[in-house]
Amino acid sequence: QKISAALANELVGESVADCARKGYKVVAVVVDLDGVRQALLRGDGAPIHSMDNAYYKAYTIASLGLSRKEETTKQMADRMAKAAPSNVPQTQLPNVTYAQGAIAIMAGGNTIGGLGVSGAPGGQFDEECARAAMAKIKDRMK
Repeated sequence: QKISAALANELVGESVADCARKGYKVVAVVVDLDGVRQALLRGDGAPIHSMDNAYYKAYTIASLGLSRKEETTKQMADRMAKAAPSNVPQTQLPNVTYAQGAIAIMAGGNTIGGLGVSGAPGGQFDEECARAAMAKIKDRMK
């Protein structure tokens, strides 16, 4: 199950617009469960590094959040912060970040993708813009 192209485009557009109204210049990305970019929008003046970071956030929640039923990268980071230290060497996974600013795209109680936002002056603001966009389309998710 995947989000439609029209709704994916609406999600990135609404995320960028919501942040712009608050004075934040951001990038928003929607990925499917395979990590494939389905929609992307770079807001006016958004930092170049936000292009990659928004994707990393979306990819992380779509690929790793699913197994633990986590719905935000913040939930992942909070869980990891509480975990006991490990003596197993950490290997950086490609395209993975636990930075706040991504939410799972849900339909019928299942994760079907991820929405990542990057560029606001703090991940909590990125996440607020993503949540505002999701609230606008949630009634049309199947």
